[in-house]
Amino acid sequence: MRYFTPEEANAALAEVRPLVERMVGHRRAHVEALTRQEELEGSIRGNGGGIPPATLAAVAGEVESEARELARVIDEIGEHGAEVKDIDEGLIDFPALSRGETVLLCWKLGEDEIRYWHSVEGGYAARRELPLDD
Repeated sequence: MRYFTPEEANAALAEVRPLVERMVGHRRAHVEALTRQEELEGSIRGNGGGIPPATLAAVAGEVESEARELARVIDEIGEHGAEVKDIDEGLIDFPALSRGETVLLCWKLGEDEIRYWHSVEGGYAARRELPLDD
C-alpha cells in the first residue's frame, strides 16, 4: 500500500479528479439504464409484450456497457493509489500515516483540494480538517 502526504494526494488529484468525474457519470448512466430496463421488463410482464426484443436487448447492452466502464474507471482510480468510497458522490480516500497509524485523506468531487482526513474506522462522518495529528 502506498501512503500519501497531503501534498502528494493533492498533486495526484490532477489525474484522479477527471477519473472520479467519469466514474460518477458512468454511475448515473448505469442507474438510468437500469431504470429503463426495469420499466421495459415491467411493461412486458404487465401486458405480455408489445415491446420489440431489440429494444430490451439494446437497453440490456447499455446496462452492461456502463457497468464495465464503471468497473474500469474504478480500477484506474485504484491504480493511482486512491480508494473509492462512494461511486454516486465521487468520494475517495488516499491512505496516509499519522503517528504511525494508517489514516485516510478524504476528498469528494466538487472540493478544490484535500482538506480532511479520518481514521480507517471513522469514515466520512468522522472526518477532521488537516493538518494530520503528527
